[in-house]
Amino acid sequence: MTWLRAELLRWAPTALPYLGLTVLFALTLVWFFKRQQKIALIEQIPGPRALPIVGNALEVNVEPREVFQRVIGLTHAWSWRSSFVRFWMGSRPFTFPFKAAHVEVILSSQKHLDKSRDYNFLHPWLGTGLLTSTGSKWHTRRKLLTPAFHFKILEDFVEIFNYQSNKMIKLLEKKADGNCFDIFPFITLCTLDIICETAMGCKIDAQDNSESKYVQAVYRIGALVQHRQARPWLQPDILFKLSGYQKEHDACLKLLHDFSYETIRNRRREFQESKKSKDQNATEDEAIGKKKRLAFLDLLLEYSDGVSQLSDEDIREEVDTFMFEGHDTTAAAINWSLYLLGCHPEVQARVHEELDAIFGDSDRPVTMADLREMKVTENCIKEALRLFPSVPFIARELKEDVVINDYHIPSGTTVLVVTYRLHRDPEQFPNPEVFDPDRFLPENCKGRHPYAYVPFSAGPRNCIGQKFAQIEEKIVLSNIMRKFRVESTVRREDLRILGELILRPEDGNFVKLFPREAH
Repeated sequence: MTWLRAELLRWAPTALPYLGLTVLFALTLVWFFKRQQKIALIEQIPGPRALPIVGNALEVNVEPREVFQRVIGLTHAWSWRSSFVRFWMGSRPFTFPFKAAHVEVILSSQKHLDKSRDYNFLHPWLGTGLLTSTGSKWHTRRKLLTPAFHFKILEDFVEIFNYQSNKMIKLLEKKADGNCFDIFPFITLCTLDIICETAMGCKIDAQDNSESKYVQAVYRIGALVQHRQARPWLQPDILFKLSGYQKEHDACLKLLHDFSYETIRNRRREFQESKKSKDQNATEDEAIGKKKRLAFLDLLLEYSDGVSQLSDEDIREEVDTFMFEGHDTTAAAINWSLYLLGCHPEVQARVHEELDAIFGDSDRPVTMADLREMKVTENCIKEALRLFPSVPFIARELKEDVVINDYHIPSGTTVLVVTYRLHRDPEQFPNPEVFDPDRFLPENCKGRHPYAYVPFSAGPRNCIGQKFAQIEEKIVLSNIMRKFRVESTVRREDLRILGELILRPEDGNFVKLFPREAH
């Protein structure tokens, strides 16, 4: 026994390197065989032939504006074989379901909640707030933030929606001369003013000063994220840095974060001072029915002071997330609604008739009661979001295997719900390319699959701010339509669509505006 121990000790230094190599080789084999099993499962799903290493990446090696059209073309090309298709982006497998029943398997699940790794490029800006977080952090934040979107709180924002949209109306009156112009920037600046005031409780006056550093930083960082997502060679951190974009990205990031942190510190100080002094004026105001309107940031500070201890960074993540998610998406929805109404004067006439019945010749602001009467206007927005969903993709990365339509999809696969394609399923929406707001009349919605229409996603990870967005969209759009008649100058068949983080017309939304005559 002593001899054996001595021999082992003598050979150990020589054998250890070989033992390490053997273990490494064994682990590599295990990984390889598991990888091959996953590849075999993915390859059972119909899809274009993939090349070694690059997969199908060459098929989307086009200008970023063309990537969206290639993806839509792919789903159409394979729809005769299956209700979803697979695609290899290098070594990453993607599947594209475009039937409501198959989308439901993913979106309704409490298991498949993780966003795809493409959202990682938003982490420097948004951290891991509600949009990008996963696991227990997401569950905790979702539960915490849900009360912030209660109907009573949203009702307090109506004044802001009216004020900022009427500021935009004043600017549009100067353009209402029948000449063609791009209305998209006007609406985008309006929604940016709205989201900043409702999220942070401060005014940036983007409509008065579109060249402000903060406004430009919001635009630029969004563009840089989309630019990076669409170019695989910019995705590794080292290559993004070497490209020169990192410096500009970080400069925008510093400006945005500095603004958010300064606002949070100021509001937190005000909150603490008010709490200590129990401000007499606030008490008197509440006694006579004047309650201070709280911004999203104020609500977070209240939560932070209660059970949930939120740091300034935690609050900044959620405020920045709200800023990011809440301005471009609503701007796109309002623009597409205007575009389609401008293409269909007969539907626009119905909207005008409805608004005239509600408001007559009055210039009074829109109320929550008015919104409940806007059935035609609401259905026009819904139909616009069906044809042109603000968010064209919903991406989830599977953390465990799932079976859809008898296909076994392994963990690690990215499931990409292309809402633009899903909303055009002729089984759910006959004549899907036709703009028909009456699709959303109650009698026409009966029997429609609940996951056939998901402009705000669906299931446990649906958009927490969808009620906020719907109220804002109706108020802004109705205020425009009360004052103007709109004509779109680009035909649907000539429309060039850019589908990245947000679905937008590539060259803007060029329209003609005409003042409405007294009615």
